Amino acid sequence: MLVAIVGGGQLGQMLAVAGIPLGHRFRVLDPAPDAPAGRVCELIVGAYDDPEALARLADGADVVTYEFENVPVDALRSLAGRVPVLPSPTSLEATQDRLREKEVFAQVGLAVPPFATVDSAGELREALTHTGLPAVVKTRRLGYDGKGQAVIRAPHDVEPAWRALGGAPAIAESLVDLRRELSIVAVRDRHGACAFYPLAENVHRDGILRVTRAPADVTPALEAQIQGHARAVMEHLDHVGVLAIELFDTGEGLLANEMAPRVHNTGHWTIEGAETSQFENHVRAITGMPLGPTDAIGHSAMVNLIGVVPDPTALAAAGGAHLHLYGKEPRPGRKLGHVTVRSDSVERTRDVTLKVEALATDAL
Repeated sequence: MLVAIVGGGQLGQMLAVAGIPLGHRFRVLDPAPDAPAGRVCELIVGAYDDPEALARLADGADVVTYEFENVPVDALRSLAGRVPVLPSPTSLEATQDRLREKEVFAQVGLAVPPFATVDSAGELREALTHTGLPAVVKTRRLGYDGKGQAVIRAPHDVEPAWRALGGAPAIAESLVDLRRELSIVAVRDRHGACAFYPLAENVHRDGILRVTRAPADVTPALEAQIQGHARAVMEHLDHVGVLAIELFDTGEGLLANEMAPRVHNTGHWTIEGAETSQFENHVRAITGMPLGPTDAIGHSAMVNLIGVVPDPTALAAAGGAHLHLYGKEPRPGRKLGHVTVRSDSVERTRDVTLKVEALATDAL
């Protein structure tokens, strides 16, 4: 099959790398002529809403997918009349708006922090009577990696926070005192069969994911509960492909934070750490192939490389560390690659992960 991908970043690159051994061909659309996926498959350079570029992308394709959730929904709807688009534009639309996202969570019984919609500084002050302080205000659309949000700890923070968001439609929600963040990566095929990767635990700094560890230390009952919620979300949206959900563990229960209708940074550990990677299973799902097993192989971690890349030779000497570079030019705050670590023991995985983090820190 020819798989067309809207977006040619590192996720598109890793999808193609996983799918080529399955016999599929890939084509991507991206506005950047040096998009990472162009190193491994055909690249069409153009805007995501350019009708001519979209037509070239879809020409002869068997299925269209996407690698990030800020793709124009109307662009995908225009393609859906000619070629299957999976996950569907419905899934994309639900995850592009934080209000709609929370409504989906509520519909399947997933608890969320107290929140309120906000369209002005006055509404933000009113919302805080519902959420309490501290709170966080987030744009409803286009935020990622900590962008498009501001924390409010006192009433005098309201005006600066609202100005920081540029007056965009937003939501305010209680700032959760969390013990840790967990995430689940799930996948659903064209026939409705679902599979779930073990829950992972994530560490963020400055709004950016730094480290993921899997499998997370959770009870079987909690794992089953979250799998049930993930299944319900996918069935509600008739989602086909990978879907990731991030959750706050408060110590007294779980609260849903957000979801992504695509392969996800918190699932990168599956490349070496699971029987079938999230990338291969996404390709399997959208092309009609059976899903592969999602069992973990030992214990894994993933370390994002932000802004700089450590010496590859030193990383190779760490033992059990696998370097994945995206072919991007370095700049502060940019994800340039990641390192996955896998071993048969929690202790060994932890020790190698600390070595990788130290090398990444030394390179700054």
